[in-house]
Amino acid sequence: MDNRMQGGKAYGILKSHQEDKLNTINEAFLSDDQYAEVEDLAFKLDMFKKKYMEFDLNDKGDIGMMGLKRMLEKLGVAKTHLELKKMISEVAGGPSKEAISYTDFLTMMLGQKNAILKLILMFEGMSKKEERRDVGPPARKTSELP
Repeated sequence: MDNRMQGGKAYGILKSHQEDKLNTINEAFLSDDQYAEVEDLAFKLDMFKKKYMEFDLNDKGDIGMMGLKRMLEKLGVAKTHLELKKMISEVAGGPSKEAISYTDFLTMMLGQKNAILKLILMFEGMSKKEERRDVGPPARKTSELP
């Protein structure tokens, strides 16, 4: 019998290693004076890490073309191949880049520059807050029929 891990167990270990790497990057951002004024920085970094891990489809620690495509489709904002390449270039810092690293992602989300991807993700976050407001049973209907 083959002793190598397969399936879910291997995937869990892979994701655990990936999360450890992203936590290390988060710690660097927490200790960086440039981001000292960011409100709720630790909470935001944890939220960004979860979102990033969800769309890192190649498990190499970056979001490539397919991961970005999936992210935007899930948000209901389908983009063409050319638009996706432009977004990656804008966030990653150059047309030769083919993926968004976690550091690039955090720099975009925490920075002052408004990249297209940042605006889309911020809009998605705002719409989720609005949806949560209407939680609970529907109001009782009253009949005004004679």
